[in-house]
Amino acid sequence: MEILFLDRIFHEKIWGGNRLKTYFDYPIDSENIGECWTVSAHPNGDCKVINGVHKGKTLSWLWDNHRDIFGNIEGNRFPLLAKIIDATDDLSVQVHPDDHYANTYENGELGKTECWYIIDCDEGAELILGHNARSRTEMEQMIAQGNWKNLLRRVPIKPGDFFYIPAGTMHAIGKGALILEIQQSSDVTYRVYDYDRLENGKPRELHIHKSIDVTTVPHEDYKIIRNVQKFENGFKEDLIKEKYFSVFRLCVEGRITLDHDDKFKMVNVLKGSGSVDGTAIQKGDHFILPSNYGSLQLEGNLELIISHL
Repeated sequence: MEILFLDRIFHEKIWGGNRLKTYFDYPIDSENIGECWTVSAHPNGDCKVINGVHKGKTLSWLWDNHRDIFGNIEGNRFPLLAKIIDATDDLSVQVHPDDHYANTYENGELGKTECWYIIDCDEGAELILGHNARSRTEMEQMIAQGNWKNLLRRVPIKPGDFFYIPAGTMHAIGKGALILEIQQSSDVTYRVYDYDRLENGKPRELHIHKSIDVTTVPHEDYKIIRNVQKFENGFKEDLIKEKYFSVFRLCVEGRITLDHDDKFKMVNVLKGSGSVDGTAIQKGDHFILPSNYGSLQLEGNLELIISHL
């Protein structure tokens, strides 16, 4: 089987900017691109293969017609989605439902558990991660009063930080952050607060009732344990192993051979340049390693984020 290189899908956002163009040298004309969907079979952004025998086919088509590429796993949709987020301004404070709630109230959609790797950020950048309400009633009162300062938990960030955001976690990306997000393949978002911004002259829709319904109360912190395995010419760092995905960082300085098991893998090239089995790759490339591809040889100076089920 071939490695599947994918085209990118860009989405304009009210809070977007031009960092995807300046950092990754993507050919973008717009000055307010907020998201680059790098591996996705979601209807709102279905990536196309740009190489090999499946060139021009969408990822969703491959999922439906060549399930062997993905290890013949079950499911009616490709389960994961990877995107890069450029937050030139603050994103709305939001929360995502779990699978059960989304399936019930969002026409059979998946829930959305996600994680963030901080690619780059301005000095002083931060996230909102969690809340301080001790009960759902207290949360309702603080939201009704607009008491955001006391409700929301703010976390300073720096490049290389990693965060896990289970469904039910109140969160927001702050301005000045460039983030790789790995998530369930879902686009269901409930906005709690949007800083009273206008889009096309109107406030964006809020989803207060659903947000209160699905938010975990009280907030539960998740401790990240990053285990590092060193090689002669690089290292592998486990970032998370959870129900919906596992993610690790791979840094290459020279040449290494990576054993690839029976699970398909999504690969995001965040830094550097080099090759994978002789094919040139560079910062900003994204590809899928098919199930049972076998071992592969990476060469160059590279930082990769690799995700799988």
